[in-house]
Amino acid sequence: MINKEDLNFFENQSLFDFKGLFFKILSYWKWFIVSLLITFTIAYQINIRKEKIYRLETTMVVKDENNSFFTGNTSLVFNWGGVSDKVQTLITTLKSRSHNEVVVDQLNYYINYLEQGKYGLIDAYGRVPFSITINKNAPQITGNVLKIKFIDASYYELQVLFEESSVNAIVYATNSIENIYVSVGEFTQKFPVSSPIKLPFANFTLNLKPDANNYIGKEYYVSFSSFDATVAGYRGISVGTEMTAPSVITLALHGTNKNRLVDYLNETVNVLKDRQLKQKNQFASNTISFIDSTLMAMETSLKLSENELNQFREGKSIQSLTEDGASVSTRLLSYDVEKDILNRKIAYYNTLQKYLKNNQDYSKLPAPTVAGIEDPNIVSNVTQLIALSKERSEIAYSLKNNKMFERFDNEMEAYKNVLLVNIESAKKAVEFDLSAINQKIANTEDAARDLPKQQQELLKITRKYDLNKNIYDTFLQKKAEANIVKASNVSDIQFIDTAKDIGGGLVGPKTSVNYVIALIVGLLVPFLIAFVSVLLDNTISNIDDIKNLTKIPIIGLVGLKNTDSNLSVFEKPKSPLAESFRSIRSSLQFMYTKSGIEGSKVVMLTSSVSGEGKTFCSINLATVFALSGKKTIIVGLDLRKPKIFGDFNLKNTNGVVNYLIGQKQLDEIIESTELPNLDVIISGPIPPNPSELILNERLSLLIEELKKTYDFIILDTPPIGLVSDALELIKYTDAVIYVARQGYTKKNMIAIINEKAMRGEIVNASILLNGYDNRNNYGYGYGYGYGYGYGYGSYGNGYTEQDVPKTFTQRLKDNFFKKRKKHKK
Repeated sequence: MINKEDLNFFENQSLFDFKGLFFKILSYWKWFIVSLLITFTIAYQINIRKEKIYRLETTMVVKDENNSFFTGNTSLVFNWGGVSDKVQTLITTLKSRSHNEVVVDQLNYYINYLEQGKYGLIDAYGRVPFSITINKNAPQITGNVLKIKFIDASYYELQVLFEESSVNAIVYATNSIENIYVSVGEFTQKFPVSSPIKLPFANFTLNLKPDANNYIGKEYYVSFSSFDATVAGYRGISVGTEMTAPSVITLALHGTNKNRLVDYLNETVNVLKDRQLKQKNQFASNTISFIDSTLMAMETSLKLSENELNQFREGKSIQSLTEDGASVSTRLLSYDVEKDILNRKIAYYNTLQKYLKNNQDYSKLPAPTVAGIEDPNIVSNVTQLIALSKERSEIAYSLKNNKMFERFDNEMEAYKNVLLVNIESAKKAVEFDLSAINQKIANTEDAARDLPKQQQELLKITRKYDLNKNIYDTFLQKKAEANIVKASNVSDIQFIDTAKDIGGGLVGPKTSVNYVIALIVGLLVPFLIAFVSVLLDNTISNIDDIKNLTKIPIIGLVGLKNTDSNLSVFEKPKSPLAESFRSIRSSLQFMYTKSGIEGSKVVMLTSSVSGEGKTFCSINLATVFALSGKKTIIVGLDLRKPKIFGDFNLKNTNGVVNYLIGQKQLDEIIESTELPNLDVIISGPIPPNPSELILNERLSLLIEELKKTYDFIILDTPPIGLVSDALELIKYTDAVIYVARQGYTKKNMIAIINEKAMRGEIVNASILLNGYDNRNNYGYGYGYGYGYGYGYGSYGNGYTEQDVPKTFTQRLKDNFFKKRKKHKK
């Protein structure tokens, strides 16, 4: 007897079977295979369509290239602060936008040369037989591809497809976008090679390369990219230093076109070299410009003083100074030269001071050494001002963010303020020295008054000439020094290895990564689908599901139907399916013996809902009783949805309904079957009041009369979960078999029979699991049910009929004939 407390416990408990979940998910193995096939196919297609990615390098070294022509007091180059500071500055410069803008602009890398590859357009830079020279002040179409087909050596055809009435075009001179109106459709026009084309959306000249050959009749493609987007792509250049050689910089670039990588790497270094050398020569260039303007003025003064000296000597006997006069002249010249130097320093300070206060561009300042100034503070600050001003002017044409200008302006303002303080301090020192020199000159001039009058006049003219000549010669010497410095300067940046395509360099695509991703996705997607499906699946999948829900015993397992009709046991009496019903028969007989039930037995088969196979089980259970020699009858009491008549090729005209309403007698409704010992009473016409008929007293009389004739009475009843008819029939039964179907019956339906058993309304209740497919189970055996006592394998041969699995072709053929059969019906 089932304990009611046991039923309550199993109905309310919540168990999670991880092992069962795992094997249920594993039962979706076909999904995993299909998913992996799909993902690996996608990964393969992606891999074969990806262009190869290469990595090329160039190496340069940064040195302090000291000019061998520099003297101890020559300061005509920038002070970079040593190699370490130089390297860090260069690394920052190489990755800066302003530097890469210059490189992209010089190489015209916003022009894309393409050709048709196996799976699409590919970069053909360096391989096309022509080059494009654009008019940077005119618009060039973006977002569309221009097709170029060479008709002959002198003409080419330009084609472009316009899908909309307006297109975007970029003007590279101003880096601005314009909207151009065009005619929808395909534009086609022929143009001569090397002649400028002027269209609303394209303005360029196509020039053939000197080595162009075998291009006539071929098609190429050209497109124009955003200048900023192109620059942004190259700012990702890899720049690093060697641990053992900090002055060595390695540049690396990834891309699909080796020619493009080589040109960019070499050009970026050349641009850097030219820029660094230009900055290095900035002082020398400014000094030469300053000296040239000074020499022009000094040359006029020197000629005037020379003419004055010659005119004085004409007609006079005095051609030169006396010994005393020469001595005075020498001393005065020395003082005058020193005074001139001090005056030039003061003049430079005044000019510099005024220039700093009234101007913002300091790139044209001459070197302080041109005025004899060697104060390290002034020289250093002037150097930094020139460098910052030069850099600011270089990026002015392309800079879009005013914050960068503010940074330059703030730094220059700081240097300017410090420099102004230094100038004031230096001027005071120079003015003090000038006062001392003026005193010396005054004393010497007093001594000159003792000379004869003509000697004094000659001394005055000679003094003026000698001073002008000395100054002129000094500036000539400084100009020569500056030219020598400029000519002999070399860049501190030198190539170690230029970028070059020597084969190799392939680094991608990473096909293995795509396959790993395909593996992960191919397993994850079906796993998630299967996991959700299993979690949402509330149907009974195996015996453990039933055991976890109820203490009602499982009387047996019935496999999948192996015949077209429901008479499976009759048609294949030695099949494993037939053996499963014989096992159920044995279990019922054991139950009756244990319960002390003798004589005729009434077995009721019911289920929770329609479609769980209770009629199929009723027919075949009755069959095994009949085949064992027991007089058996099936009574169709599912008055709402009768089915049994069709399996026995009977007409549903006379049956239980006719008996219950008094139209027919018992012997008139009993139908014989082709099976020995098996009779059947069909339901009959569907009545309007099936529940009331079940409550009819004639039903009790019917059961009692049948018990007199038959050993086993099988009641095929309506689903207990849908209508109450089956509940009214329980009182007539000796055993109740609740049919559950694998993958169909909901788990919560077990609560219905649990409740009936708990109330004592059901006697000798048991559960039959129908439609059991061992492939959907996960490895438990019970020693009864499907294949009971025999099973598969060599031992079973001779005892059971083994169903040979059908081939794929046979299954297709069977399905085809089934469809045709249904269609004919």
